[in-house]
Amino acid sequence: MKITLNGKETEVNLETAFEVRNKFGDESDIVILNGFQIDKDNKISEDDILTIIRKGTMPKEEELESMMMARHTPHVHKKLKQGKVAIAGLGGLGSNISIMLARIGVGHLLLVDFDIVEPSNLNRQCYNISHLGLPKTIALKKQIEEINPFIKVETITTRVTEDNVVELFSGYDVICEAFDKPDAKAILVNVGLSELPKAKIVAASGMAGYESSNLIKTTRPMKNLYVCGDLENGSGIGSGLMAPRVQICAGHQANMILRLLVGIEEI
Repeated sequence: MKITLNGKETEVNLETAFEVRNKFGDESDIVILNGFQIDKDNKISEDDILTIIRKGTMPKEEELESMMMARHTPHVHKKLKQGKVAIAGLGGLGSNISIMLARIGVGHLLLVDFDIVEPSNLNRQCYNISHLGLPKTIALKKQIEEINPFIKVETITTRVTEDNVVELFSGYDVICEAFDKPDAKAILVNVGLSELPKAKIVAASGMAGYESSNLIKTTRPMKNLYVCGDLENGSGIGSGLMAPRVQICAGHQANMILRLLVGIEEI
C-alpha cells in the first residue's frame, strides 16, 4: 500500500496508523492522519497522508514543511504552495492576513507598504515593540521567516498609486486590499479591476469599534471583487480600530483568499 509518510511517498505492508507509528517511531509520538490528530488507532488506506512527530525534538529539514502542514485538510497544500498573493497595506488587516497566509503555506507573498511601525499600531497590528521604527515590510518579513521559511516573500516599500498598481501587482492570482483610507482602497480596486482582469481582488470595508462580530461577512459585488466587513462601521473620531473586529475581518479575507487558491470562487 502506498501512503504519504512525513511528506514522502512510502510503501507499507501495515494496516493501521499506529502500526506505522510503531515501526517508524515510538508510542509517545504524535500521529496525524489526513489532517486530524488521532489518539485511537485507525485503519489506513491507499494514498492516505500520515505524519508522525516526535515531541521535543527538531525534525529533519526535509520533513519539517510536511509536519508544519500536517493539520491541513488533505491535498490542499500543493495548490496553496503554487499560489501567488499580493498584500497591499500591512496594517491591522494586512499584517494579520500575511501571517495567516504564511501559516497555511501560500508559496509566494508580495508585501507592499510605505510606512514604518509606530506605537499606535501595536493595539491591532501584528508587530512587537522590538519592531518600532522599522519599515512594516521588513518587520513582517522577519516574522514570516520565523514562521515558515519554505515560502517566497518579496517586499516593496512604497506607496501604492494609480500609476504603479499594474507594475506592482501584475501576475498575482489574488490582490488583497488592506488599506485604511478610502481613497487608497478605491485606487487599488478600480485600477485592479480594469487593468488586471485575471486577478481576484479581496478587499475590506467596515470593521471599526466593538459592534457585533456577526455583522462582519464576505460579499461578492462583482465577479472579480470580494469585500469583507460589515460595510458600515468605518474608523473615525469616537470609533477606533481594535484587535478583535480587525482580526475577524482579516480572517474573512484570508479564508476567502484560501478558497480562491484552491479553486472555490463562491463566498
